[in-house]
Amino acid sequence: MNKFISVIAAAALVGMLSAKEIKIGAIMPMSGAIAAYGQTAYEGLSLANKLEPTLKNGDTIKVILVDTKGDKVETANAASRLITSEKVAAIVGELISTNTDQLASIAEKSKIPVVAPAATNDRLTLKREFVSRVCFTDSFQGEVVANYAYSALGLKSAVIIIDEGQVYSIGLGKTFKDAFVKNGGKITKQFYITAGSKDFKAIVAQIKSLNPDMIFLPLYHPEASMIAIQSKEIGLNKPMFSGDGVANPTFLELGKSAVEGYMFTDTFDYGAPPTKRSEEFIKKYEKATGKKEMASFTALGADAYFLIIDAMNKCENPEDGVCVNKQIKSAKGFEGVSGVINMLPSGDPVRSAVIKEVKEGKFIYKATVNP
Repeated sequence: MNKFISVIAAAALVGMLSAKEIKIGAIMPMSGAIAAYGQTAYEGLSLANKLEPTLKNGDTIKVILVDTKGDKVETANAASRLITSEKVAAIVGELISTNTDQLASIAEKSKIPVVAPAATNDRLTLKREFVSRVCFTDSFQGEVVANYAYSALGLKSAVIIIDEGQVYSIGLGKTFKDAFVKNGGKITKQFYITAGSKDFKAIVAQIKSLNPDMIFLPLYHPEASMIAIQSKEIGLNKPMFSGDGVANPTFLELGKSAVEGYMFTDTFDYGAPPTKRSEEFIKKYEKATGKKEMASFTALGADAYFLIIDAMNKCENPEDGVCVNKQIKSAKGFEGVSGVINMLPSGDPVRSAVIKEVKEGKFIYKATVNP
């Protein structure tokens, strides 16, 4: 009996000695204008790593975080450093499409799998073998907003405000426009802004004179909240819609009462957990952070990590980028925190979207739209 126990102990020891540390990079904006995106996503990724810190073979997972400050050059530098110096086996990031595109270009050459939590631009995965995402695409959420605004709310004319320097904004603006016009709606005018701008008084004054039924803002929360504030200051009270670029508590903090009634698309609603993993993760998140509400980007950050871990567990060598990437793209019925995900060979997921509205300073669930 003692001999048998000794054999088991020896085998366990051999397994422990053969286990290794595997690195996963996290490239996110933790400071700067869009830091809220990276901070909320990393909350999810970090907690996911604490909940599942090892692979089934005993290998431990180390997450290495690099702050991009929301900058393209910083993103490129982070990707090069993590791949060349840190020898990461996979990367989660970035949060916005423009920066994720920079990351993808570098990782693709080294065959390092990238999973983007929230980069929605359709072209991101085009002709790229090692790039995937857990969020929906702009073509999907653009149609969701257009169909809901036109059919459910009866809004027939719209003005669009686009950030000309962000591929996310340009792509989402186009998909909304195409779908809205296809439904029979009219685009009264398109305005163009630049990220970082703070004075939109001339634009909102023109919109007030145009008198559209609604305003579509495929923007990130700093500019969207400022436009909402300046609109209310001149009595412009038209329905405002955005994509997931405003799906962050900071949008509420910045916009305050000016964003009351604002609607947008999102991937997840903490009040209606879509899966068992979601229910369990929300409870552990509340216990770990003391927060009663969990942002959608937190769920997406966790899902990007869990999807990579799931893929690594299916590969004989979890550092084999080709195998891990193949398993990521073939995932079916993957039960994530944000919902059930079915991956396409392109690296894009088939998943649902939700529509939310700001009411009394909170994000309130309105509807779920399935693909």
